Amino acid sequence: MEAILIPSGPSHPPAAAASSEAELVSGALAGMPEAWEALLVRCRKTSYLVALQLLGSREDAMDVAQDALLRLVRSLDRFDTARSLTPWVAAITRNLVVDLVRRQKVRRADSLEALLSQGGVEMADHSDSPEADAERRELRARVARAVRELPPLYREVIVLRDYQDLTYDEIAGVLEIPRGTVMSRLHRARSLLRGALASGTPPKGGAG
Repeated sequence: MEAILIPSGPSHPPAAAASSEAELVSGALAGMPEAWEALLVRCRKTSYLVALQLLGSREDAMDVAQDALLRLVRSLDRFDTARSLTPWVAAITRNLVVDLVRRQKVRRADSLEALLSQGGVEMADHSDSPEADAERRELRARVARAVRELPPLYREVIVLRDYQDLTYDEIAGVLEIPRGTVMSRLHRARSLLRGALASGTPPKGGAG
C-alpha cells in the first residue's frame, strides 16, 4: 500500500488551523505544505473514528484511514468547497470499510466497548450539561456493545448520526439512500438498541 504521512497532532501553524475548509483546500491545491498538513489533520480524526466505530479494530481503522487520506489527496481537485468536508471524508471512509468487509479481512482486535471505557471514543453529546461520571461511562459502554451487535445497515446510520453528528441529508449523501430511508433506519436502530439495553441481549434486526 502506498504510504502517506497521517499527522498525529496539531503541529500545523495556528494560521492554517484557523483557516476555513475552502481556504485549506485552495491552499493545498496551490501546493502550500502548511495547508496540506492542516487539511490532513482536520480529516484524520473523522476518517479514523468512522472506520474504528464501524470495524472495532484499531489496526484495520488505521489502514482504512490511511487509504481514505490517499483518496482524498488524489481527488481533492473534485471536492465541492460549498460543502462540508466531514460528510465527504465519512463517505470515502465508509466505502473503504465496505470494501474491507467484503474482502473478509476484518480483525476485531478491539471493541467499541473497550475503547469507550478508555475514553478513546465519544458519542456526539447534545445535552446541555454532560457529566462524565461512572454511571454515564457504564451506559456508554453498554450502548457501544449494543451498537457493535447491530446489523451493518443500522450500525452505520447510528455511527454517522450519533457518533459523527452528521445531518440526515449528509447521511443520505454518504450512504446514497433517500433521506426518508435514513430516518426509518435510524428509528429502527434506536428501537433495537433500546430493546437490547432493556433485555441485556444482543439486538436482532431485519432488512431495512
